[in-house]
Amino acid sequence: MDRLDDLYLEDCPCCGGVGCIEEEGGWCVYVQCPDCGAHTSAISYGNGDSLREAAQKAAANWNMRKVIAPGPGE
Repeated sequence: MDRLDDLYLEDCPCCGGVGCIEEEGGWCVYVQCPDCGAHTSAISYGNGDSLREAAQKAAANWNMRKVIAPGPGE
């Protein structure tokens, strides 16, 4: 996997935790908070060249506070 840890992520908009870029099975990437579970939508990509571009889009969504916040019991 491409190095993605140099992408800037704001703190979680729900709990203030640290966001993490997650890559899912070679087809999508998203940002998630390990503390509360808030996450961005998954951004799909087709090959290794577009992984970084997809991660940049996911990071931009996170930094704009476009997240899906888990509800009670999730």
